[in-house]
Amino acid sequence: MLWLAGCQQKLNYRDGKYRTAREMVRLKKGGRYAARPVGKTKTVGKTPSGGKAKTVTRRPLRDGSATGALASVIETARSYQGTPYRYGGTTRLGLDCSGLLQLSFGEAGISIPRSSNEQAVWGSPVRSSELKPGDLVFFGASPGSRTITHVGLVTVVDEEGVDFIHASTSLGVIENSLESDYYLSRFIRAVRPQL
Repeated sequence: MLWLAGCQQKLNYRDGKYRTAREMVRLKKGGRYAARPVGKTKTVGKTPSGGKAKTVTRRPLRDGSATGALASVIETARSYQGTPYRYGGTTRLGLDCSGLLQLSFGEAGISIPRSSNEQAVWGSPVRSSELKPGDLVFFGASPGSRTITHVGLVTVVDEEGVDFIHASTSLGVIENSLESDYYLSRFIRAVRPQL
């Protein structure tokens, strides 16, 4: 389970050992799950126990591809994958969700607010059915919550769904599917940045 609120720098893995977020990402890359961007595609490998790796290439839709500054923001955010979560963090030593976005936009020369609550009103509201790469997605800490506690950046929109990158308190900077029950039940709103 991934937590959206609170500060948990280590988590208990199935073997009972505690590991940092960076160690968890390495485990997932070497073990059951791995995800890496490849040009304008995203390759997701999944290795079932005792099975061979199966690879599926996801290609963003033409009208759902990020361009210009937003493509740079997404590329920068992805460069932080594996960085551990740290409440209030704004460096490669540790980031929180809004810090990841502030750094990623900042490296593209775009100044955005620091907190997820301020970021939630920075731009125009957009329906979840109209999401594009570069949009910001906001979540609550529990299912049905209307209080924003978490933010992510949409990275892929294609026929398989919507992926976003964020700083998870339990796994650090990672990409997840917006369609998962966990995130859908906590989704509050989306905003399209005004650039």
